[in-house]
Amino acid sequence: MRDDIKINERASEYAQLLVEKLETIMDPEIGLDIYNLGLIYEMNLDEHGRCKVVLTFTGAGCGCIDSVPGEIQQKLAEIEGINRVAVEIVWSPAWQITRISRFGRIALGVNPN
Repeated sequence: MRDDIKINERASEYAQLLVEKLETIMDPEIGLDIYNLGLIYEMNLDEHGRCKVVLTFTGAGCGCIDSVPGEIQQKLAEIEGINRVAVEIVWSPAWQITRISRFGRIALGVNPN
């Protein structure tokens, strides 16, 4: 799990599965998944299997604002032990290019440092 994502203890037990699912959800305009793009800020899972994901977008006009929350709900609900998924969109702190992972920078042809 990325160091810049706040995650509670229960969700950290599912970290690998969560990352695998998030890496399948693409920002179609940029051509990179939402995990490596750095859109995910926080992930929490409670004892009842309710997962909450806090994320942002690269900008208010991002074309995937309507589709990504539903994709997150669908993909994470496929994980055994997760019964419900809530997605909260935030605009503060604002997304910055520095949130793109090293892998993401390489994939986009941006300086990885």
